[in-house]
Amino acid sequence: MNSIEEAREFFSKDIYAVETTGIVIEDCAENYAKCSLKVNESHTNATGHIMGGAIFTLADFTFAVASNFGGTPTVTTMSNISYLSSPKGDILYSEAKLVKNGKRICFFNIEITDNLGNMIATVSATGTHLG
Repeated sequence: MNSIEEAREFFSKDIYAVETTGIVIEDCAENYAKCSLKVNESHTNATGHIMGGAIFTLADFTFAVASNFGGTPTVTTMSNISYLSSPKGDILYSEAKLVKNGKRICFFNIEITDNLGNMIATVSATGTHLG
C-alpha cells in the first residue's frame, strides 16, 4: 500500500470497523494513521454515553492501519486503554504514532479526541510483526 485509497480499499475488508462501526481512514503513512468515527445512537451504552468498546475499536483499527500501511503485516499482541473523559462532540478522532519499531515487535501510542478538542482516551499498543 502506498496511498490512502489503497489503504481504504484494503481495510474495507474489516467489516466490523468500517461497516458496522463506521470508522473512516482520514490519513495514513508508514507507522502513522488518523481515523474518525461519527458517533450516533448505535454507539451508546445503557446510560446514553459512548460505549467504551466503540472507542477501543476506533483505537485498535487506527493501530492496524498505522502498523500495516507500507510495512510488514502486524497484529496486536497487547493493548491498554485509559479512558479520560466522555466525548462532548459528535466525531471522535484517533491518531496512532510509532514509538519504537523492532525486528519482531512495535509499540504505538494512540490518542482519541473529539471534534471539540477534548482528550477522550489514550492507548498503548504492542504489535508483533508476522513476516
